Amino acid sequence: MQPIIYGIRFSKVGKLYHFDASHVADLKIGDFVVVDTVRGRQLGEVVQHIENPPAPAEGTWKPVERRATPGDLLLRQTWIQKQTEAMINCRERATELHLPGVKIVGAEYSFDGARLTLMFSSETEDKVDLKSLRKDMQKLYPQSQVEMRQIGPRDVAKMLGGMGACGLETRCCSKFLTEFSPISIKMAKEQGISLTPTEITGMCGRLRCCLVYEYEQYVAARKELPKRNKRVVTPRGEGKVVDVIPMSDSVLVLLDNDERHFPLTFTRDELQPWDELETLRRKSESPCEHPEGGGCKCGKAKKEKSGK
Repeated sequence: MQPIIYGIRFSKVGKLYHFDASHVADLKIGDFVVVDTVRGRQLGEVVQHIENPPAPAEGTWKPVERRATPGDLLLRQTWIQKQTEAMINCRERATELHLPGVKIVGAEYSFDGARLTLMFSSETEDKVDLKSLRKDMQKLYPQSQVEMRQIGPRDVAKMLGGMGACGLETRCCSKFLTEFSPISIKMAKEQGISLTPTEITGMCGRLRCCLVYEYEQYVAARKELPKRNKRVVTPRGEGKVVDVIPMSDSVLVLLDNDERHFPLTFTRDELQPWDELETLRRKSESPCEHPEGGGCKCGKAKKEKSGK
């Protein structure tokens, strides 16, 4: 039987996970389902039908257990309301234990309350020993299996939300980003962005996620456009490229015959490489060194023989 794969999300702006819903009839986008995950049984929303799914990493697709009932949705909402209380209690106990550099960021119950995950961040890269804290929380919540999970600064910013460094009312990570892409200083350099920390650093203290948005377009455009200080020929005359504007597929050129010394904008279609035209010009002006035996195709040898 051909598997019917759906993308299921467990939070509003969360990563998409693939599950096999072959044995669940008439499943639609927007339906809620119960599935078994590595974090226990979870309730998620069906958001996409996967036409050509990639091969599963574990060798087989995990199945959708069943469609969620109104009782499941009510139960999930009940446990969500208790998450804040669990987080506050964990913070208080962490303070009592004097755990340096540890910040309790949030708490998450599975939809049936069988598992309680307490998420924390650390100021150091070293592994943090929270066995005592987990043990104390397990005593406080004996009805659930308590787990401690460390998350990175980007995930912390995503969970807390708030205004972005650029001024957007909601940070990109909290608004629509479902996964974090690798980001490097090279991306900022390629786009001509100032490397001042305040210009390229987000509220999480890491490079801004938006640096990756237009990076590929900049790389592709720069391959087609002449580089800075390159000489070019334009409809207004020859000049030197002083700046490149990849997103508009154009460059700024300072013309040799412009007394104002003010650069003009030209699109890629309006430009010709100066070095190629200069090579052709030199060839046309140089004398032909045709062999004595003939074979020259430039026409000069024929003129010499005819005396013209």
